[in-house]
Amino acid sequence: MNWECAIPGKKGTPWEGGSYKLRMIFKDDYPSSPPKCKFEPPLFHPNVYPSGTVCLSLLDEDKDWRPAITIKQILLGIQDLLNEPNIKDPAQAEAYTIYCQNRLEYEKRVRAQARAMAATE
Repeated sequence: MNWECAIPGKKGTPWEGGSYKLRMIFKDDYPSSPPKCKFEPPLFHPNVYPSGTVCLSLLDEDKDWRPAITIKQILLGIQDLLNEPNIKDPAQAEAYTIYCQNRLEYEKRVRAQARAMAATE
């Protein structure tokens, strides 16, 4: 089963105004295993692989996944991750490096990305 979702950028963050398309891919054994969550198109973010796949411990069977975790919790966790990257678990070298070395440049790129992915009513 595949779901198409949109994660809005939180107000007061560089992500504000963007609507980020996310595909959730559920295996047949869900909720025993977590869905794969993938931004389409991929985002510039330290915890998003170049393929668009989200790197979040909540979605990792070997880390924090539990069958009781709801879709709402997953989506809110991903929304929180946008503005609060986990620099201990980088998935995208360029975004990680810029985030760590030049926060102003990182936020500039994120704001440009938000404008490019602005929600249309």
